Amino acid sequence: MAGHSKWANIKHKKAATDAKRGKLWSKLSKAIMVAAKQGGGDPDTNARLRTVIADAKAVSLPKDNIERAIKKGSGELDGDAFEEIVYEGYGPAGVAVMCDILTDNRNRTAPELRKIFEKHNGNLGATGCVAWMFDRKGLFVISNDTTTEEQLMEVALNAGAEDVKAEDSEFEVICDPDIFSDVRQAIEDAEIQCLSAQVTRIPQNTVAVDAQNAKTVLSLMETLDDHDDVQGVSANFDISDEVMSELDV
Repeated sequence: MAGHSKWANIKHKKAATDAKRGKLWSKLSKAIMVAAKQGGGDPDTNARLRTVIADAKAVSLPKDNIERAIKKGSGELDGDAFEEIVYEGYGPAGVAVMCDILTDNRNRTAPELRKIFEKHNGNLGATGCVAWMFDRKGLFVISNDTTTEEQLMEVALNAGAEDVKAEDSEFEVICDPDIFSDVRQAIEDAEIQCLSAQVTRIPQNTVAVDAQNAKTVLSLMETLDDHDDVQGVSANFDISDEVMSELDV
């Protein structure tokens, strides 16, 4: 299975077991502020804000926190100014990595990310060095225990999704980012539960990694994802089920 969905599932499992909800809430609050600043504070007319609010509610971010973040973003309350940046680089075995950043100080963030890459046998690259390898898409990962491929295809394609793929014990639904919230709503209305739902970068091709490199790649992804300024991380690695079983992830 490709790295984007494999990592999405690992993140989902971690979110259900570790104690990092506070950090996730902070990241989502920043994302809500930026979305409200760019498109206004009404989620009915701001698709990006609507999507982030759905993500926030999914992890039980309190309503007061959501409303306060919207007011900060729309200027009703004072708030920090965050800058959106994309950092690109390489991990072990030539794996391409992209990080979506929200930061109030890029002079702090860049050196910190560079250090993370170097500690994991990688390097932070120049703008555009790996972006051409990825397509920005909406991605839903769904267990095949919760629906059939026929039902999912009917729901997703009717909502405008581009493709539905069967991957081992899961389905992947891929759509244009502009209609992500519409596809998400259609899946929810059909009472189909997602393992993960995100706008991300899907690699055009993947790099197969062995057990040794896979462990380092996953550690890199986890460390980057844990950074306060990182909103999302994508990579083009592929880990076989055999290697995953060796890693016991």
